[in-house]
Amino acid sequence: MKNAAKVTLATSAIFFAASAAAQEPDRAHLSLVAGYKTAFTCSAHFNAGRSIEEIAGDELHRIYSGYREAMAELPDAEFHGISVNATPDGEEPANYFRAVSVTYDENEPPRYAVWRPHLGCVQLPTYATQWAAIHVPMIDLEAPELGPSDLWPEGDAIPTTFFADTPQGYNLAGVVADAFDRMTYGEGTETTAVIVVENGKIVAEKYRDGISMTTPQRTWSVAKSIASSIIGAAVKEGVIDVSDRAALSAWEAPADPRRDITIENLLHMSSGLTSPHAGNRTDDVYFGGARVVDHAITNRLVAEPGTRWRYANNDTMAAMRALREKIDDDDAYLRFPFERLLHKIGMRHTFLETDWNGDFILSSQVWTTARDLARLGLLYLNDGVWNGERVLPEDWNDYVATPAPAQPPATRSNGDPYPGYGAQWWLYDEKFGLPKGTYAARGNRGQYLMIIPERNVLIVRRGFDDGGGFALARFSADILAALPE
Repeated sequence: MKNAAKVTLATSAIFFAASAAAQEPDRAHLSLVAGYKTAFTCSAHFNAGRSIEEIAGDELHRIYSGYREAMAELPDAEFHGISVNATPDGEEPANYFRAVSVTYDENEPPRYAVWRPHLGCVQLPTYATQWAAIHVPMIDLEAPELGPSDLWPEGDAIPTTFFADTPQGYNLAGVVADAFDRMTYGEGTETTAVIVVENGKIVAEKYRDGISMTTPQRTWSVAKSIASSIIGAAVKEGVIDVSDRAALSAWEAPADPRRDITIENLLHMSSGLTSPHAGNRTDDVYFGGARVVDHAITNRLVAEPGTRWRYANNDTMAAMRALREKIDDDDAYLRFPFERLLHKIGMRHTFLETDWNGDFILSSQVWTTARDLARLGLLYLNDGVWNGERVLPEDWNDYVATPAPAQPPATRSNGDPYPGYGAQWWLYDEKFGLPKGTYAARGNRGQYLMIIPERNVLIVRRGFDDGGGFALARFSADILAALPE
């Protein structure tokens, strides 16, 4: 009986301990969800000018399923003006910061995100106070100014001759309209913008209510293709070569086999680094206020570089970190994408966000407009030349669209074809009903830039999707069918 009593007491202790643990809030998870709300509220409001109601209905709706319950319990985000030395006349001093906070536990500090021009919002680390804002990276940069009459593609004015009233144009308008009906190209889809460019001209353009040609949205993984373009600009400038070793200082110990990882391995998603969880989920960096250098470059090798394809946000972030260490000047690094690429081609509504340590999170955290993505696509269709100036290396468009040595599976689990992979761009072909040589930038929630060189056509589609996703290949094929050969 004594032994039975001991077993009963031990079992009871385990039960009560488990019950207490079950009731204890998961602060680590709550801080991530609060970081999600903080980051998206900050970026959508200050980058895109969206209201709290619009953000709740779009950016904070249909989010990761594991975040939804906790998100519903969080209080409203709060807006702050953080000023270390306020000026007597009330004007904003140089060290004035716009910020957002979300409280997730009455016993813990709230999560903060701070907005900067060009660089958008940066999350402060968990447990940081608002005064840490004075240490976040910033740049002093003037974007080219254009007037309302400046024509596409440098400006936003569109000649009426772009939209020909023809049977083909009518069919095209019908296909574009179908993209907004939430059913034709996928149940649960929510299209916010579509642009079709043919031979450099916008031949179709449509926006959902509340979104305009100057409204940035988060690109999610379309940012990876922007990162590849920035690397391309650095190759053109002679700063870096894709065959170079990444040579990250964290990998340079003589016994470290990661020393052999090249920039090209990273662009091809074939670094060989371990990625034990889904490679598109790097929540600590995206929503936890963590640093790239603490999470994206610390994994060990599990395959020889260049021999295994594994989709991983970390490879993209590592490639950009390698560029930072090559430039070896933090201010020059933060200015480089704007001065050498974005502002050269008129991408003036694009924000490249960083961590609080000054590393670009270019696997996802870019906010840009549909038109700015169309400008990027047009640069690729023009072989990297803009207004007679070479911005990307010659044939960089072919390089990013060339299949990497290591490829994704040929088919999905249901037997449907799976796109191939180049250098941070996805590859499509006849299996998808599209011309050979088609390639695309793709991101979560339905962000797409499809480039079809054979037809000199590009298609931009933005959204807030849920469910199975938008049928990009079928939509693109329908667009091509509606255009005259």
